[in-house]
Amino acid sequence: MDLQPGSHEKIRQLIEKGVTIPSPGTLDIGDDVNVDQISQTGVTIYPGCRIYGAKTVISSGCKLGYEAPVTMEDCQLGQSVELKGGFASKSVFLDKANMGMGAHVREGCILEEEAGGAHCVGLKQTILFPFVTLGSLINFCDCLMAGGTSRSHHSEVGSSYIHFNFTPDADKTTPSLLGDVPRGVMLNQPPIFLGGQGGIIGPVRLGYGNVVAAGSILRHDYPGDHQLIVETALQNSSKDYVPAAYPGLVRVVENNILYLANLTAYEAWYAHVRKPFLEARPFGALLYAGVMEQLASAKKERLKRLKAMAKRAMASGAGDVRQRKDLHEQIGFMEGLFTGKMPDVPAATDRARDTFLNDFQKVVGSNRADYISAVQGLPAAVSSKGVAWLNGIVDACSKKVAGILPSMDLFKK
Repeated sequence: MDLQPGSHEKIRQLIEKGVTIPSPGTLDIGDDVNVDQISQTGVTIYPGCRIYGAKTVISSGCKLGYEAPVTMEDCQLGQSVELKGGFASKSVFLDKANMGMGAHVREGCILEEEAGGAHCVGLKQTILFPFVTLGSLINFCDCLMAGGTSRSHHSEVGSSYIHFNFTPDADKTTPSLLGDVPRGVMLNQPPIFLGGQGGIIGPVRLGYGNVVAAGSILRHDYPGDHQLIVETALQNSSKDYVPAAYPGLVRVVENNILYLANLTAYEAWYAHVRKPFLEARPFGALLYAGVMEQLASAKKERLKRLKAMAKRAMASGAGDVRQRKDLHEQIGFMEGLFTGKMPDVPAATDRARDTFLNDFQKVVGSNRADYISAVQGLPAAVSSKGVAWLNGIVDACSKKVAGILPSMDLFKK
């Protein structure tokens, strides 16, 4: 075997464990990779792959590089994940998640069970709930998407779709919330369909069961459910352009706060509900740690972008000066609210959590083998209690921010 320098011992160890490596001389395994975090059961690493990072985890049944070589760095893979070709860094892929050839998955991504994309899909700071499926030739960074109940009834993003996440002011306060966390985690919501050759000008909010016509570029929020949405193309026009004017500042701030609040609810769901399911399997604690690390990264990214926008808006002096001044001065409060320990919530929200967790335990019992089946098997009365708990977190966070930004009159619509 003609092995890459520095890789030979790692590759030997993997082969001895039982990992299938058809062409070992073509691999590069970093010195920091811990082979004890790579399963010996059903793992196949095809020719040309490169694997780096001390935090790398590869669970049983995973296949890397079947369509083209894969470069992977500090990713955590659940069982039977398939990364068919491309690049992935500092992201988590839970059971049966998959990405086709030409994938480019950068930091801050979480793909839950059976979520994935076809060829040439770019992701960064992207969260896909179970079953969400992306077509080909897609750029889908800085957004969270939920909806759907199975691989045959899933939220779908059509091919050649773009989530536009960068403005002419070099601004990225653009996270879009497609679905939401409180209802989405219950895995009982109707799917969202985004027609191909379309796009979203972030930040946008979209409800469940919505169908967006192919070719539409969304510039508005549609938080209601079960709508057929068609947005027509802009007409030819020109007018003076004022940099950093932010005419929709209040809406942008609202959508960013709601996104952060949903991430906080998502964090609580993992801490109280998902953790035991993950820890009941090999490498589960490492998968859980990976998810929590990426959630912290996601909140840090959103706060960083919000802080940069507040500074830019304050410097421009355009629009409502009081609103811009308040936002700039209160960024520190928001950083404290959304980082560190879980924010304080009303006692009623804590009671809702305890009631839900108690009922959840009665229904599920000690079985932690199948998270999807357990959640989808909850009676409607129980899942609604979980939604109430998580909505309580979202509402509490939103109200705290609204209270320190009175000039913006947030969340009054």
